[in-house]
Amino acid sequence: MTTYKLLWVDDEIELLKAHILFLEKKGYQVETVTNGYDALDRCAEEAFDLILLDENMPGLSGLETLTRVKELLPATPVVMVTKSEEEHIMEQAIGAKIADYLIKPVNPTQILLTLKKNIQQKEIVTEHTQSNYQQDFSRLGMQINDASSIEEWKEVYKKITYWELQLSETESGMQEMLSMQRREANAEFAKFIRKNYMRWMEKPEERPVMSPVIFKRAIFPLLDKGEKVFLIVIDNFRYDQWRVLLNEIADTFTVEENLYCSILPTATQYARNAIFSGLMPNNIAKMFPSLWVDEDSEEGKNLNEEPLVRTQLERYRRKNTFSYHKINHSNAAEKFVQQIAQLQKNDLNVVVINFIDMLSHARTESLMVRELASNEAAYRSITQSWLRHSAVSDLFRSLAAHDCTVVLTTDHGSIRCYNPIKVIGDRNTNTNLRYKLGKNLSYNPKEVFEIKDPLRAGLPSPNLSTTYIFAMQDDFFAYPNNYSYYVQYYKDTFQHGGISMEEMLIPLITLRGRKR
Repeated sequence: MTTYKLLWVDDEIELLKAHILFLEKKGYQVETVTNGYDALDRCAEEAFDLILLDENMPGLSGLETLTRVKELLPATPVVMVTKSEEEHIMEQAIGAKIADYLIKPVNPTQILLTLKKNIQQKEIVTEHTQSNYQQDFSRLGMQINDASSIEEWKEVYKKITYWELQLSETESGMQEMLSMQRREANAEFAKFIRKNYMRWMEKPEERPVMSPVIFKRAIFPLLDKGEKVFLIVIDNFRYDQWRVLLNEIADTFTVEENLYCSILPTATQYARNAIFSGLMPNNIAKMFPSLWVDEDSEEGKNLNEEPLVRTQLERYRRKNTFSYHKINHSNAAEKFVQQIAQLQKNDLNVVVINFIDMLSHARTESLMVRELASNEAAYRSITQSWLRHSAVSDLFRSLAAHDCTVVLTTDHGSIRCYNPIKVIGDRNTNTNLRYKLGKNLSYNPKEVFEIKDPLRAGLPSPNLSTTYIFAMQDDFFAYPNNYSYYVQYYKDTFQHGGISMEEMLIPLITLRGRKR
């Protein structure tokens, strides 16, 4: 059992012997001094887990001692103990970043509670979270085995994400067990998609909410009510990242949270164009050939988003005014924030934000970024830091203050890939690591989800014999040529295009400002 070392500073320490004995029986080691100068000497010589500091002492006052203790031991929690309930003293102590504030006379239980809260909280939370996950482990396993609808799979994914976020804040050894359970869930989810995807494509009435109906289901009903809508599409935005960002904006918005299912491939060219056009990719290519860009083209794959939005509004005979904006850096975000009042004259404003997609690519290409985002928790943390410290934070605050409705979504998520799968293609085969299309692909059909008739799946078919294949779980495609180098370079990178809960089950959030 860990022994925690306390320093108790009080000029009437003799009167506190009963309290000290109580704490020592609870396993704490308590050292005492009677004035601020002695406290500073002890802090200069030794580290303590927590300091109990009397506010009213002769000589060096408690507040003066607090300031100088913080210089010596900035990370050590200090609990101020005082007879005074004067507001200005409390404010000074809080301003100096005390951990807690106790009013005399204190009782042993109060002291014990503040000790547990300030120096044992992580240990207690870890134990409690670990115990709760262990109790939920079997239930979650049954949910995974029994899931037979997209709604049930959403609940599985939400539950796994919940435990991932909970355990990542502790020092629990259960994270590896949860990772195994997530891999098991993704294996079953891939079976579910393989079983149902083609039926969904052939029978639209049986589909869940998917990319082509986002405007019809989530945007048009709001416009029909006369609401001014800002549609924010954050590229490559996963559900766990949304849950972290929610902590940053929950106090300024009321939140309606949903998930929807991306089409395949889970890639911008297909999924985002399907959102903006309201069409499956093959219909975009057929109806608007000038707006569809083939895989082998050097042209950017997402340059025609504004005209695609226009085609959808025209197809539904809607007269709504709209604007389209792409934000690739903070300067663009700052300029957009300055325009919000003016943009409210439009019925709809579409905003694409590319930071997270840029982060995932940078993590692949830069060793330093890979170190900074070394695991899922670090990847989420960078996302949270980006929102908190970039102009996008100002964007959300400004939208919360205006009379508008924000729909926040994405085109697809991404998954951290570990397992290479060999595939052979000709020089015209696309470069994506999670899906391939071509006419001469060689692969193990048991390791992939293959679509040999792309038109039935709503996908363009550049050649009569074009086949699409999709990686599942945490697999990625690797060519036999220079195989070892290729695998080493791309292993443990975030990729998208294939089949996983992280890529396909993605946020669709409606936000309304609390103060508008």
